[in-house]
Amino acid sequence: MQIYISELIRQACPDLTLSVIACEVKNSETTSILWQEIEEEMEKISSTFTLENIKMRPEISATRQVYRKLGKDPNRYRPSAEALCRRICKGVGIQRVSTLVDIINLISIRSGFSIGGFDAKKIQGDLRLEVGTASDIFQAIGRGILNVEGLPLFKDAEGGIGTPTSDNERTKLTMETRRLLMIINGYSGEKGLQEASEQARMLLEKYAEAKEVNITLVK
Repeated sequence: MQIYISELIRQACPDLTLSVIACEVKNSETTSILWQEIEEEMEKISSTFTLENIKMRPEISATRQVYRKLGKDPNRYRPSAEALCRRICKGVGIQRVSTLVDIINLISIRSGFSIGGFDAKKIQGDLRLEVGTASDIFQAIGRGILNVEGLPLFKDAEGGIGTPTSDNERTKLTMETRRLLMIINGYSGEKGLQEASEQARMLLEKYAEAKEVNITLVK
């Protein structure tokens, strides 16, 4: 699978770097050991950030800036990393979903990067990172139809599968997922991406029996 970045996205964010992680996995209910790691990270977030300053994390701030350049209000359509951290700062916490989803959420709140997680077997052909348009119909996970006009949008041969705000129902991770595609969106550039990617590898191998883990940086 190839990933192509459109010129409009490159113009809005010349420093954009994607970390693309592909591997064989086994999804399951989240174990108490993994959830303990997540709870410890949530405690760090709540003691370090507030609702007012969470958006100033460099990785989140850079994603918000790209939204504004593309004409999208980041206060209405928040990057997923920001949305997760805001829940933590509000004392709501994040939902327990499954091993794969919870690993992605842990890496996201720890790093500040918004991350897409997809069932690779449901993706049709190569991926293109484009700017969403009014004609793109996007069924966001747990949110219904999401207006993706002006959002960075990963598209396969059938349409949109993910944005930094939400992923699509069509390619979402389930208990039947055996091939994972994870994309860490580095709108702030390459800094911190390698560390986040290696954390992903470690967690996937530890909790999801990951095999043949391949990590590729795309610029």
